[in-house]
Amino acid sequence: MKHNKKRNTAFIYETLSRELTKTILNKDDAKKSQIVSIFKEYFSGNNILAQELQIYKSILDTNNIKKNLAERILQESKIAHASLNEKKIFDAQSQLIAQVNKGLGQHVWSNFIPNFKFLASIDAIFNKKASLKGRVLFEQSAIDTMSEKREASTGGPLKPVDTLTYRTFINKFNGKYETLLQEQKDLLNNYIASFADEGFEMRLYLNRELGRLKSTLVESLEDTQDEYMKQNIVGITEYLDGFRKREFSDTDLIKVLKTQELVQELSADD
Repeated sequence: MKHNKKRNTAFIYETLSRELTKTILNKDDAKKSQIVSIFKEYFSGNNILAQELQIYKSILDTNNIKKNLAERILQESKIAHASLNEKKIFDAQSQLIAQVNKGLGQHVWSNFIPNFKFLASIDAIFNKKASLKGRVLFEQSAIDTMSEKREASTGGPLKPVDTLTYRTFINKFNGKYETLLQEQKDLLNNYIASFADEGFEMRLYLNRELGRLKSTLVESLEDTQDEYMKQNIVGITEYLDGFRKREFSDTDLIKVLKTQELVQELSADD
């Protein structure tokens, strides 16, 4: 069967996430508000597409587990998906698609999605019209993906950098999504999801991530003799501490993304 990406709830969510990221970087507040409204309308609370998205995520967000556990998660996901009302899903998708086409433009559907093939495979598993053989093959592929090991990056000794400016950051970001660090992707995903869950998961994530960033910066502060470098690192750590006293903004998002890139440079091998 040909995959219809506009009828794949996880794909819709991912492509809107990419579009929202672009509006934040381009400071397009009008378009950002449109997309945030869509997230709140269709992917929050007990909305039917929010329910379906969570089932997709139970598979998408699983990795490095034993195959028997992957099989169980997949089977439970199939049961949960079968209990959803297909007509409600179709009607909600139709309304959402119409809003995107009219308010944002057809180009949104062309956003690059790195895990597109995996999204299509999961959609086929849930699709009752797909052939039995096809579903079995897609299920096996999904189980293999869920159980595969992913190498964790182990940085090396800390090294100082010449400057704390990030002139190339936006250019890198506007390139292919896969060039982003995993921690940058995690930050963006949590930030985007915060528009649907009122920011609870985002606050939990920030507490962990800001602690990690500050710890690395403080360690690098002890290792550098460059006074200018020290002053800038102290400034960044004070800025990170300030997040706990105010609402997290788009400007803060960009600064944390930049800090994540800096910390990666500090942790890289000589």
